[in-house]
Amino acid sequence: MSLSPENPPVAIDAADCRTGLGDAAATWRGLLADRCALTLLPVLGPDGGDAVPLALLAGRTMAETAPPNWLAHLDSLAAAIPSEPWGMPGFPVYVTSSNFGVGSLYAFHRSQDVSHLPHATPAAAVEVLRRRFGWGENVTIFSHACVSAHLGLIAAARALAHGTAERALVFSFDFISPFVAGGFHALKILNGGMPAPYADRPVGSIGLGDGAAFAVLRRGRGEFGLAAHSLHNEMQHFTANDPAGAGFAACLTPVLAAAAGRRVWIKGHGTGTLDSGRLEAEAFGRLQPKSPLVSWKGSLGHTLEAVRGGQTPGTTGSSGPCFGATVAIPAFANGAYDGVVLASNAFGGAHAACLLTHD
Repeated sequence: MSLSPENPPVAIDAADCRTGLGDAAATWRGLLADRCALTLLPVLGPDGGDAVPLALLAGRTMAETAPPNWLAHLDSLAAAIPSEPWGMPGFPVYVTSSNFGVGSLYAFHRSQDVSHLPHATPAAAVEVLRRRFGWGENVTIFSHACVSAHLGLIAAARALAHGTAERALVFSFDFISPFVAGGFHALKILNGGMPAPYADRPVGSIGLGDGAAFAVLRRGRGEFGLAAHSLHNEMQHFTANDPAGAGFAACLTPVLAAAAGRRVWIKGHGTGTLDSGRLEAEAFGRLQPKSPLVSWKGSLGHTLEAVRGGQTPGTTGSSGPCFGATVAIPAFANGAYDGVVLASNAFGGAHAACLLTHD
């Protein structure tokens, strides 16, 4: 599924984030300084367990509280959103997350404390946020693992392109809980090793980080634009990709076609797992051999600030050898580039990509 570049242009009016390194500007500075927000912490939080790489927002712990201790961080992010009648006709809100309130659900099942329930499902968690931030009822929820935010962006862009929205807000967040970290640990991809995206090494590993971000979109042109989107789901396996990498190519091809004539760099997913890292790096290297590929999953990152600041942070956590020659390990100046391809990949061969222009 794709959004044709022939549709009316969509501009990004505002965006910000919160990561283990701070807001968008602080995150960009930290990545340029090669700072790693990941720390080896007990996988089950207060219940202990193996030490694994996690990046929590400042002052947050994995001890589940009621109300959740991540709400204050979302308050901070929401305060930066430009004022509009969000959630009312013409001003839709798209809330995306992999986990929503699953930590509260986990806490309820362990303690039977009903005070966790108002935040324990996607619908319940979003209703809390809607009331907390004064949004109307025009709110849509998306959740599909690591491509969730892309789903919100493409839905917002389509609403704008078809004239059913004046401005749209995409609001995304994920916060680590013992349930989430324990699940990845059970798959053995969250282990005692630090992630090294696209690195060709004997054992792969991922890191998990708290994160929240928003983007405000409108019709028309601006400093930043979303020029094309693509989604593809292989439905190949519960967790794995087609071993030939066909899903990566199927998703990337329409976005790269829309980027023809532009000089782009690529912000890849780069989980740190071996198979998906190799398939992604090989697909980009084959389809876009002159574009540098980076991933900030070895720490955390935010693309718009990298574009605005004129420097793209390199692939944090990796030192080579890598799966492809296009993987950029050191930071590089990006003033000569006028576009960025943003890609995400999720369990079961779900892929998403979009073209961010900078004119």
